[in-house]
Amino acid sequence: MKTMKWLIKREMWENKGMLLWTPVAIAAAVAVLALASIFLGKSGNFEVQGQHLGSVTIEGKMRAQIAEMMAQVYVAAGMPVLMILSLLVFFYCLNALHDERRDRSLLFWKSLPVSDFTTVMSKLLLAVVVAPLIAMGIAIALGLVILLAACVMLAMHGTNMFGAVLSQPDFYLTPLRLVGLLPVYALWALPTVGWLLMVSSMARSKVFLWAVGTPLITTLLMLWAEKALHLGFNTGWFASNVTSRLLLSVVPGSWLNFPHKEEMAEAAAQRMAVPEVIFNLSWASLGNPSMWVGAAAGVAMIAVAVIMRRRREEV
Repeated sequence: MKTMKWLIKREMWENKGMLLWTPVAIAAAVAVLALASIFLGKSGNFEVQGQHLGSVTIEGKMRAQIAEMMAQVYVAAGMPVLMILSLLVFFYCLNALHDERRDRSLLFWKSLPVSDFTTVMSKLLLAVVVAPLIAMGIAIALGLVILLAACVMLAMHGTNMFGAVLSQPDFYLTPLRLVGLLPVYALWALPTVGWLLMVSSMARSKVFLWAVGTPLITTLLMLWAEKALHLGFNTGWFASNVTSRLLLSVVPGSWLNFPHKEEMAEAAAQRMAVPEVIFNLSWASLGNPSMWVGAAAGVAMIAVAVIMRRRREEV
């Protein structure tokens, strides 16, 4: 465990600019834009259901509804950070095993008493656990900053929402639900992470073209064979269940593309909070065979990456 800890630290030291400072910069830019919109937009003359906040104090049911909504959705302000996470994980995995062969640092790391399996596992854990946790933490912090700014603006217009928001259970449960989605994300992202690590361990050059071009060209060839040669390939199924899983599984929330009409109707009938609905549907996706088939394929590709790292020492 101590070896794994230092391997993950090494990966963070080498990729801190991409995995830490890039999300921080995105969050800072979003915060500046949001704060400018809150405090400078339309001179601060906000309206709620047609009433100017500068001339009315919100009380009663409307105040409770606004507090409930703010407590539920403030983490959504961090969505740009979570979306950029997919790109960061994608390019990190794409270069994780190729760069060390290209700059020949692999020769040094192989001289240490650390197995190829342990090294690849450290890169995997950084991609599906550490990097998402960093992005989630930054997203939650960004949401809190924007929520605080919104409450300050409301207070300047005569409505104190601090106590009402802090008394909402969803204010505390929403970030916990977000972090609670980490196991779902890790399982769902395995096909893309495994595919990128495998290509990174095998490709001698043009890693991006191999990783992206191979599934896309295969899909296009199948489409041509289906249309021109009438071979009966189901290109739509292949594109959604193979190509998209190989390239887009690192996108947070992409597991929610499957229909959940019954669950949505039940949630609406019970007046469940939106974060709670997303949390429940996300964990319900573990019952989808695509989740486990993709995870198994990802594990197999990671095993190939370990074998290729053991055999190849330089580009």
